[in-house]
Amino acid sequence: MSTLYIAIAIAVALVLFFVVKYNGFITLRTRAEEAWADIDVQLKRRYDLIPNLVNTVKGYAAHESETFEKITEARSNAMQAGTPAQKGEAENMLSGTLKSLFAISEAYPELKANTNFIQLQGELSDTENKIMASRRFYNGNVRDFNTGVQMFPGNIIAGIFKFTKMEFFELEADSIEKNNIEVKF
Repeated sequence: MSTLYIAIAIAVALVLFFVVKYNGFITLRTRAEEAWADIDVQLKRRYDLIPNLVNTVKGYAAHESETFEKITEARSNAMQAGTPAQKGEAENMLSGTLKSLFAISEAYPELKANTNFIQLQGELSDTENKIMASRRFYNGNVRDFNTGVQMFPGNIIAGIFKFTKMEFFELEADSIEKNNIEVKF
């Protein structure tokens, strides 16, 4: 009779272990998805600021249409990117085109003194800082999830329930998020 109780106790312990691990994976995945939503909100804010910046600069440097077209195209590509890897690549391209916009502003002292331009630039800088913080939070959650998916015995449970590794959101070292644009007044 005691062997039956031991067998039942082991079975219950295994079921509880599976339930706890499964719920842990759900929690980690949900946190990572929530963190990705935070990044998405900040990127959308950034995308909304860009047309205002472009329009402000256009008023002073209308002959720079090629730069404005590149920024518009890069913004559109970034907005349409799906996966974190695609989003990272598109964001790197957008950051590069934004650098050219700010380089144009250096040639126009009246533009650099424009209150609207200064305010937009400040909002963009604030947004870039929020993107960086959101990216760190997301990547930390993805790291925790991926570690659980790869480590024993979690990898067995992850395999059974089809939990797969998530992608990190990475940006190049020379992107705006890592090297804020220096503005000289």
